[in-house]
Amino acid sequence: MNIATADWRLPLVMGIVNVTPDSFYAASRCLSESALVERIAEMVADGIDWLDLGGCSTRPGSETATEDEEWQRLEPAMRIIRRHFPRLPVSVDTFRSGIVRRLYDAYGAFIVNDISAGDDDHAMIALVGRLQLPYIAMHKRGTPQTMQQLTNYDDVVADVKAYLQRKLAELHDAGVGTVIIDPGFGFAKTVAQNYTLLRRLHEFTTLGAPLLIGISRKGMLWQPLCCRPADTLCATSALHLQALLHGAGIVRVHDVKEARQMITLAALLRDE
Repeated sequence: MNIATADWRLPLVMGIVNVTPDSFYAASRCLSESALVERIAEMVADGIDWLDLGGCSTRPGSETATEDEEWQRLEPAMRIIRRHFPRLPVSVDTFRSGIVRRLYDAYGAFIVNDISAGDDDHAMIALVGRLQLPYIAMHKRGTPQTMQQLTNYDDVVADVKAYLQRKLAELHDAGVGTVIIDPGFGFAKTVAQNYTLLRRLHEFTTLGAPLLIGISRKGMLWQPLCCRPADTLCATSALHLQALLHGAGIVRVHDVKEARQMITLAALLRDE
């Protein structure tokens, strides 16, 4: 997938790699060059469309890394990725415009994956517009420390959809050409609200933007199943299939091969 010419309407697989010591799923952590290269090579072999690189954990309850800490994690990782996988598209999971600016200056274009949709850094949207970078706008409320106390909605689907609709208008006004929307599963939502979002996911397709979902091995699976994130691969695959049938175009995953299988099965169920 070339960032400049990508067909965002097709089902795509976005593989998660974290260079953080505290991401909720330990298998996603790559804390050495050899681990990073091995993990990405496996994902490439399994059919990844692009890599999502994170240097600051945002799981509920986590302590947010400083910008300098995030940079010290991301810059060496990006250098390694560009050396070993020069043609692999990359998104960077960051809410900081300073990180985007420095990585762009050093390594060129990438996709910006912003969990705050510009709310946590008001310079972000204007910068992405100037640099003409693809942008993922996600819905959340509060911080990792407060988000799970901010789950009061009149209608979680209608409220999240209205927020993303406002963000789409703001981003387009800023000149951002490619915007992907993410309803933010697990961010300021209860388990029940996450499943309401999933049941009504098709309602987001009317916004006219590629729809990304990030549910892989999250608490909405392991909490009701009373198990660990490591034990939720089958459950993740089941919900990925549901999401794909309800309009998801991009799945953000830890397990690339299984996500590819779900895309194949979803196409057969739709008779495409």
